[in-house]
Amino acid sequence: MPEGSPVPREEYADLHEKAPLQVAAILPLERLRRATSPWRVAIVHDWLVTNGGAEKVLEALLRAFPQADIFTLVDTLADRQRQWLNGHRITTSFLQRVPFAKKRYRHFLPFMPFAIEQFDVSDYDLVLSSSHAVAKGVITHPQQTHICYCHTPIRYAWDMKERYLKDAALKPPLSWLARHVLSRLRQWDYFSASQVDHFWANSANVAGRIKKYYRRDAKVLHPPVAVRRLECNPGPRDDFYLAASRLVPYKRLDLIVETFLALPDRRLVIIGDGPERERLAKMAQGAANIEVLGYCEDEVLQDYLSRARGFIFAANEDFGILPLEAQACGTPVIAFGQGGARETVRSASHPDDENATGVFFEHHTPQSLNDAILRFEMRQFSPQACRRNAERFSEEMFWERLHMLLGEAKLLESAERLREPS
Repeated sequence: MPEGSPVPREEYADLHEKAPLQVAAILPLERLRRATSPWRVAIVHDWLVTNGGAEKVLEALLRAFPQADIFTLVDTLADRQRQWLNGHRITTSFLQRVPFAKKRYRHFLPFMPFAIEQFDVSDYDLVLSSSHAVAKGVITHPQQTHICYCHTPIRYAWDMKERYLKDAALKPPLSWLARHVLSRLRQWDYFSASQVDHFWANSANVAGRIKKYYRRDAKVLHPPVAVRRLECNPGPRDDFYLAASRLVPYKRLDLIVETFLALPDRRLVIIGDGPERERLAKMAQGAANIEVLGYCEDEVLQDYLSRARGFIFAANEDFGILPLEAQACGTPVIAFGQGGARETVRSASHPDDENATGVFFEHHTPQSLNDAILRFEMRQFSPQACRRNAERFSEEMFWERLHMLLGEAKLLESAERLREPS
């Protein structure tokens, strides 16, 4: 049976006998699909260049709306990375055809608001933007419903503006031009938020930023974690710590490397790719205890997640799916104590707390992370507790909550009217 096909109700009992965990996810997904099947759905996603956290949300949305078409600025996903797109029709912007834009798409940021506004989504009942940059700026008409699933307000225009400008190391007059572009982008971003009918945030952390920057309320819909695809390892662990993410500056992999350079008796494995890879490799050069593997397929990453002594997460992240995937494998987490990690990692409320799934460090300094590693090693963590915590963010919980939010917004009534014969 194809991945996107509904499961006939008469097959539920047989499925339940064969795979009770599988049917637990199918039931809420099938209810959601049946309720929304009359809709013509467009999903607007910023760009398709790598399989990150936003793409995992997009995959879950496509499973919820198998009839959806995709609109995205640029699409450069390799064939081996795009099986989950399941043949959905994909429309790209004019940036796809601009020389160098597919590889250097971020350099075309000043043109992205204009590009996203050129998409014609007028034939759809529901427009769902999956936005961490400009996707929510797609233009809709009054008879349509536009829901923005907001991964974050565009960070390089708001709270991380100074950090991005510092990392860019631009000199005048380019630095002046960059500040002007970001100022205009903030104005456009604020205005485009007023055109969204409903905001859904991926965390309470992001909902707070939506309220701060856009003056809009947002419902929280945590991203889904594919818990069923990950096996919990209750047994002994290897002697390495794991860090995995896109290798970009704000993920602070440099802090983790710097910390482990001073801890030669502890091993660190880094998985991921991105513009920081070369710099991180140079930092770790000559350190026998640090290994930078680069990009790895999901199966390899999951193997490392299930064997690691602990997973280290240093980003002030909007939500962060990888710490939950680590916990789904039974692996506890050492996380920076701000942002989405506060919602996904359970620190110990007392020394004998059996539900704890990790520890926090409060400052972006090697000393703070080093102290957290020492505290981490002084206690035992239950793989089963880690797994239970991850299950609170499972795919079936995502689909149940998505169905509920559509009902609260009274949108399912319109689907019923479309179902009625004219």
